[in-house]
Amino acid sequence: MSPEFPTSLGTSTADEIRLLGQDLTADLMGKVGFGELAFWLVAMRRPTPQETRLFEAVLVALADHGFTPTAIAARLTYLSAPDSLQGALAAGLLGGGSRFLGVTEDCGGYLHDVIEGVAEADLPTDDAGWDELALAAVRRTREAKRFVPGLGHPVHKVQDPRTPVLMRIAEEEGLLGPHLQLFAAIGRVHPEVLGRTLPLNGAGVCGAALADLGLPVEMLRGFALLARAAGLLGQIAEERRRPIGMDAYLTVDRNAVYVDPQTDQTEQTEQD
Repeated sequence: MSPEFPTSLGTSTADEIRLLGQDLTADLMGKVGFGELAFWLVAMRRPTPQETRLFEAVLVALADHGFTPTAIAARLTYLSAPDSLQGALAAGLLGGGSRFLGVTEDCGGYLHDVIEGVAEADLPTDDAGWDELALAAVRRTREAKRFVPGLGHPVHKVQDPRTPVLMRIAEEEGLLGPHLQLFAAIGRVHPEVLGRTLPLNGAGVCGAALADLGLPVEMLRGFALLARAAGLLGQIAEERRRPIGMDAYLTVDRNAVYVDPQTDQTEQTEQD
C-alpha cells in the first residue's frame, strides 16, 4: 500500500492542478489576486473584499523602506555574487529580525498576549477601557526591563506615516479590532510610563492589523517577509540599473581604521 501525505494545499495529476480545493486554471488564475491567495493559503479561507483591502495595504506598507539593512544586504550580496539572484534575495530576507521587519510579529504577539490575558466578556468597550489595559501592559513591560514592540522608529521620530493610514483603512472596512485598538491605546498612554513620546511604527501597526484579521501570530513575520521579497527584488533590479553596491563597499573598506584590541579592552575597562 502506497503511503499517503495529506495536504489541503496543492495537488496535481497529468491533466490538472488543484490548489485549495479549486481548479487552478479554471477557478483561480485571472480571478484571484496574489495577496488574496497568500491570505487564503495560510488562513485556509478566502478573505472577504474588506479583509483583502486591509491585508494588501499591509503588504504595500512593508514592501520597501529605502536603504534598510535588508536592502543593503541584498545589494551587496548581488555585488559579490551576481550569478546568484536567489542568494541576494535570501540575504535580504534573512536580515528580517527583531529590529527590522520582525517587529510585525513581535508586536502582534505582544498585543495578542495582553488580550488573551483578559476574558472576552471583559474586553474594553471604549477608549478609556483600552487606555487602562494598555497602561497596565506598558507598566509590566517597563518593570520587566523590556521594550514595547511597535514603539519608536529610527527615521520617523514624530509619526510613522503608515500608521494612521492603516488605522483608517481598518476602520473604513469595519476591521478595527482589539489588537489595533490596544495598539492605539498604547500610543496614547505610554508617555505616562516612559516619560517620553514615541511614534507607533508601521511594522507594529501591520502586526496589529494582521492579528485582527485572524491570522496566526506565529506566522506574522512570514507576511512581512512576503512583502519585503517584492521590495528586495526591486532593490536588486535597481542595483543592476544603477549600482551603488561597489560604492557602499569601498566607502566602508577605504575608511576602515585599525584599532589595537588591547587598547579597545583598556578603554572598556575604564568605562566599566
